This record gives sequence, structure tokens and C-alpha cells, in this order.
Amino acid sequence: MTLHVVQLSGGIGSWAAAQRVVAEHGTRDLVLLFADTLVEDEDLYRFLDDAAEQIGVTVTRVADGRTPFEVFRQRRFLGNSRLAPCSDFLKQRPCRSWLEAHADPADTVLHIGIDWFEERRVPAIVRGWAPWTVAFPMCDPPYLTKEQMLDAARTAGLRPPRLYALGFAHNNCGSLCVRGGQKHWAHVLDVFPERYAQSEREERELRTELGDVAILRDRTGGHSRPLTLTDFRERQESQEGQNRRRNHDH
Repeated sequence: MTLHVVQLSGGIGSWAAAQRVVAEHGTRDLVLLFADTLVEDEDLYRFLDDAAEQIGVTVTRVADGRTPFEVFRQRRFLGNSRLAPCSDFLKQRPCRSWLEAHADPADTVLHIGIDWFEERRVPAIVRGWAPWTVAFPMCDPPYLTKEQMLDAARTAGLRPPRLYALGFAHNNCGSLCVRGGQKHWAHVLDVFPERYAQSEREERELRTELGDVAILRDRTGGHSRPLTLTDFRERQESQEGQNRRRNHDH
């Protein structure tokens, strides 16, 4: 018996990977492993429940018990686009602990849902999950775009996670991924202003402890400096005001 563990993140890629694993290996020795960061969009949980019912296997949930900002505070480091300790502590470590307790590396395959667009990440992921064997179903042909995966979910009778329809590239951390750049956070400000405000408050509180740190960077003028969510929001609001005045004048 080989145990097949799919890291079901709530993203469409991991769901599509699970479909390929089921098609090849069935569901008898299948585990759907979900690491909960506790800040996920509520519709992610709905999608996981629907996907579990469609696949016929209950989701196995693991959680560190902290939110990303709680990790940042305890590690005394604010995550950003270059380094995000939240991923290590809230996703990788809980999943590894589950594997150590329940999955013998000798007869377990861990399936991860990155697709062929992200194939450059494969070697590092394989090294990171040793000694378990890692497979990447969506890096194999037929190669699918994210929209094709979303269409496949609809065809299977599922309503995809709402963050995709709202214009986000990923369905993780309730849209508040610190790895996102300025364009991403501008979209968060537009779609989820209350979530942006919460992150802005938490970043401000951390700055009182850690000094001049920020999730974003300002690289204008050839220099790189921390750009707080407060400064970024004010910049966006100023730009929107200028655009409205310009449109009114015309």
C-alpha cells in the first residue's frame, strides 16, 4: 500500500492535483491534508467542504494555532515578499509533523499542486520535504491554465473559491499574503478595505516593537526603503483623488 497525501491548500491547483491523484490511484489510500493559517477567507472553507464531498474523502486539518502576525510578533520579524516565516511555521511545519506521525516515507507520496508555470520551484520543494517522495501532478501534461482548472471545478459541480472571481491570483491567507507586492495590496485595499485596515493596524503595532520595517518596499529613485501600508494607502488615495479631479475637469 502506498499512502497518497495531497496538500489541499484551498487553491484551485491543489484541487486539480487531487483530481489527477484520484484518477490514477483512487481514494482508498488518499489523505487530503490542509494547513489552516486561521486567517483564510471564509469561502475557502466552503470550497474545501464541497471538494471533500466531491472527492469522497474527509479533509485532514492541521494548524499551528497562530496567525501570520502572531508568528511575526513572536519571531520579531515582519514577513515580506523576500522572506515569509509564516509559510514555514503555519503550513510546512504542521504538515511535516502530521507526516512524521502518520506517513512512513518508505511508502508515502506527497502531492503538491504547483503547476507548470512554477516548475522552477520543484527542486527546492523536493529538498525541503525529504525524506518523503514528492510529486507534482499539475506539472505533467496535459498542461492546464488556472482558468481551465477553474472550469474543470465548475464542470465537476463545484463553485470555485470567490477570491479568484474577485481578481486575486491565489486563494490563501484571506488575500493578505505578505509575499504580494504593491499591485496585490492595492487590490486588497480596493476589494477588502476592512482587511487592509486590520493589516495596517497590525503592521503599525509591530513597527513600535521592531522599528522601521514594512511589508512593502518603495523603490522609487533607485533606492529601496520600507513602505508602510499606511503610507501606501495614503499614496493610493491621493492618486485616486487626482484621477477624479482630472476626470471632472475633462
